[in-house]
Amino acid sequence: MKLLRIYVDTSVIGGCLDVEFATESQRLIDSIRNNKVVMLLSDLVISELVNAPANVRDILTSINSDAIENVPLTKEIIALRDAYIAAGVVTAKSINDATHVAAATVARADAILLG
Repeated sequence: MKLLRIYVDTSVIGGCLDVEFATESQRLIDSIRNNKVVMLLSDLVISELVNAPANVRDILTSINSDAIENVPLTKEIIALRDAYIAAGVVTAKSINDATHVAAATVARADAILLG
């Protein structure tokens, strides 16, 4: 059976530590840890996590690397992001959100979870 591939942004990981989102975020992280779901992380998410609090980074490091698929920021992703902005789908102020959606689209994620 093919595993669901879910693109996750930094706020979803940090949601494990937020009272409002902890239950849902933790359920997702547990599914990833139990190899029921593959987590797609772009280079943008990884760079955001570098500056995140240690307890947020610890959540990511607690996940087996086999359950994570890296999505490098390619020229195709950047071009799609720029097309979203040019078409007015999002404004330039939402460039990171546009990058996340473009990365998930190019990686052919089954779902996108953004905070």
